[in-house]
Amino acid sequence: MSDLLIRRARCVVTMDDARRELSDADILCRDGVIVAIGQGLEAGTAQVVSAEGCLVTPGLINTHHHLFQTLTRVVPAGQDALLFGWLKTLYPIWARFGPDEIRTSALIGLAELALSGCSLTSDHLYLFPNGARLDDSIDAAQQIGVRLLATRGAMSIGESDGGLPPDSLVEAESAILNDCIRVIDRYHDAAPGAMIQVGVAPCSPFSVSRELMRDAAMLARDKGVRLHTHLAENDEDIAYSLANFGCRPGQYAEDLGWTGDDVWHAHCVKLDAHEIDLFARSRTGVAHCPCSNCRLGSGIAPVRAMRDAGVRVGLGVDGSASNDSGNLLSEARQAMLLQRVANGADAMSVRETLEIATRGGAEVLGRQDLGQLSLGMRADIAVWDMTGIEAAGAWDPVAALLLSGPLRVRDLFVEGRAVVSGGQLMTLDLARTISDQNRLVARLMDN
Repeated sequence: MSDLLIRRARCVVTMDDARRELSDADILCRDGVIVAIGQGLEAGTAQVVSAEGCLVTPGLINTHHHLFQTLTRVVPAGQDALLFGWLKTLYPIWARFGPDEIRTSALIGLAELALSGCSLTSDHLYLFPNGARLDDSIDAAQQIGVRLLATRGAMSIGESDGGLPPDSLVEAESAILNDCIRVIDRYHDAAPGAMIQVGVAPCSPFSVSRELMRDAAMLARDKGVRLHTHLAENDEDIAYSLANFGCRPGQYAEDLGWTGDDVWHAHCVKLDAHEIDLFARSRTGVAHCPCSNCRLGSGIAPVRAMRDAGVRVGLGVDGSASNDSGNLLSEARQAMLLQRVANGADAMSVRETLEIATRGGAEVLGRQDLGQLSLGMRADIAVWDMTGIEAAGAWDPVAALLLSGPLRVRDLFVEGRAVVSGGQLMTLDLARTISDQNRLVARLMDN
């Protein structure tokens, strides 16, 4: 792997412990690791990338996605539905997916994330119809060149047993656990700089049994991998928990071993003060998905209260059937605006929001090697061109990134390798993949 020198950035937002912002700065990377940051660094044999007029940040980190859903954006019948109704609309469509649909939709979703400056994403794949496997999404990430925390999701309680999903999309719990073991053993890399990691992720308390939640937690801890699920997403979710479990979601999670620094939950829109305190004390993480929460009318997550209490919070774009975009920079802006709507204009700054989108995500996903630009960290670097019309006239380039734009990254390096260069994806024939995606959508619409 050749050395990389990013030269003369207008501003480098390091997100290091001192939160330094460096003007006219260079970053030197060797073998996928940052080895020097300063001014006038010598290039030697390094590849040199000019960053004049550019803002440089750590690669953004996405803590919750359903990549398969890029094939079901803006489905008409689900556009104006709450969570449970939205799911019931989409389950029959997803039941017609197979390996081609899972892989192609993942390619599109990962490409979209990369173009928005995202270098690491988690993915929650919880349905496996017609021979689809987690391997299909992992293969897509390896082709794009971004880091992936692939979580092996599951649904085991179908409609006939009082669950929400149709019986055709649920699996036997023994098969679920066995496949979790298979994908962990085959793909999970616990080493610093890992490109692929695997987690265990039953879909939600309303689609799996209490026993599977407990067994999944035990399995994940035996294997040393992380745990993920949906929790407290909206009022329906709370009502279901009270009616079926006799407690709120936070208590249910704690009772089954689903709190701790190896756990993160998606949404948590309806956490109360006691649950926020529980998550803070137990170091349980939260994936905040503001655009999806708005689209489904779920509410505004109490992120300000979570952060003040010490809860670890990262950002998630969620699936493209409920977002319907996968731009992590747009998600960051929305997160900031919603906290201001809920708590006042001074409730969340641009810089705090960027911290959530970088260091926050790294902490939630357990990646101590990512999320900041400092010596010894992995070379996941986003370069934003601030010379275009979006930032013209901006006094503060850091604030401009969220308040005005741009919304696409100029260059994205992952482990020191160019995934996006000059605004173009370098690792995929994007036009051909879009054509493949549209062909698959047309086939789904005809059935």
